[in-house]
Amino acid sequence: MVKESFRWLGATFITLLLTSVLALLHADSGSAGIAYLVLVVWFATLAGRRISIYLAIVSSILFDFYFVEPRYTLNVSGFQSWLSMAAFVVSCIAVSRVAERARRQTSQAEQRREDVERLYELNQEMMLQGDSADLVHEIPRLVERNFALDAVLLYVRDEDRLYSSTPLTSTTLVDAMRAASATWDRETVSLEDYSRLNLVFGMNSIGALAWKPAKLSREIASSIAAQVAIVITRAHAIEASARLEAARSTDRLRSALIDSLTHELRTPLTAIRAAATTLVDGRGLDDASRKELATVVAEESSRLDSLIGEAMEIAEIESDGIRVKPEPQQVATFLDHAVEQSHSDLASHQVTISAEGSDHPVWFDPHLIGRVLRHLLENAAHHTPAHSRIQLRGRLSDSHLEFEVQDDGPGIDPRDLPLIFEKFYRGRSRGVSAKGSGMGLAIARALVSAQGGMIDVKSTLGKGTTFRISIPLAEKPSATQEEAQTETLDRP
Repeated sequence: MVKESFRWLGATFITLLLTSVLALLHADSGSAGIAYLVLVVWFATLAGRRISIYLAIVSSILFDFYFVEPRYTLNVSGFQSWLSMAAFVVSCIAVSRVAERARRQTSQAEQRREDVERLYELNQEMMLQGDSADLVHEIPRLVERNFALDAVLLYVRDEDRLYSSTPLTSTTLVDAMRAASATWDRETVSLEDYSRLNLVFGMNSIGALAWKPAKLSREIASSIAAQVAIVITRAHAIEASARLEAARSTDRLRSALIDSLTHELRTPLTAIRAAATTLVDGRGLDDASRKELATVVAEESSRLDSLIGEAMEIAEIESDGIRVKPEPQQVATFLDHAVEQSHSDLASHQVTISAEGSDHPVWFDPHLIGRVLRHLLENAAHHTPAHSRIQLRGRLSDSHLEFEVQDDGPGIDPRDLPLIFEKFYRGRSRGVSAKGSGMGLAIARALVSAQGGMIDVKSTLGKGTTFRISIPLAEKPSATQEEAQTETLDRP
């Protein structure tokens, strides 16, 4: 308001200043008329029609008073004077209208240019968004920021969800937007002080877009709605494609698992069947041969049991069936028990155990970590020569519990290190028999991850390999939680 007042006062002052200069120069009516006309056009271009019409009236009065005969009066005498006066007034008004129209068209063109730039920026930001799920959530904020709006609402019909660029204060907006997206009539549903448009892709209604204040032109609003509808459709298509690809990957993984298990299971079964058939026949066998065949049956049966166990573990992991159940454990006792469970595999190796840290019990899941250590110890035993050294360490560090399984075997090829935790990957054997399904380390990583921990490996060719596990310590359950767990376990 103050700025507008200064504009009017400035226009009046400049008109009076021009009049004073023309009067001092004793300008004739022709020169004065041209000067006033230029002044009116100038203000019509800069300030608008209202000020230009005001200046046209003021200039007409000053022109009549100072430059039309008889001067210094507001009386016009003679046809020529009346004609000059009328021509001046009409010219001022006509030129001011033309200048105002040109100014308005220039302003509209500039606004259209800015709107196109904003549309382009909005499109770029939406298209470059990485996560399709986050994109739909971010659309209202992007539209609000690019077009300087107070609030933007986006209702997506497929999700039946309302997204907003600002915290919602009305509980009825979701129902209103749902109803708005179901009708083609712009004015049927009231959305408080929001303007809205349906989002349409092809012949399908995607949802509705609402905004305030209502300062977007119909053309720009329609362009925004069209872009948003395309982006939402694209995001949904990407999500559907990702789900389909995930399903295909699961099917491929399942097929690979079945193929691998089929191959691995046939090997010990073939050996067991051959040994058993020979034992049943019994012809030409001495006691040493029978003992050798019985040993083959025992070893291959054990291998078969291990493969079935790994298959069951993979099935449990894939079905999200892992449940972490912390228990108080002495680290040294736990490590002794882990080695004892893998005694048959470690019988021909030199195993040393060390535990560092607190002597008090700490809380973690001994069953899951025991399974991990079993995989790592058996893996070390299978991939290192007999009578080589294997070290098992436990260490309490701040709020984490760390375990290390170290051997002095041949090490792992650097090309294999990034892949050894992948399912079915066995690596490049370096003179050591590599039995197994290639699932042990993948199972170990999944079990550690289920507890919020991490597992990594360091290896040097010819010097050995070290696997390190780090898991966060669990908090001791409260008395109420322990009672609830006991009650759950006691139920039939």
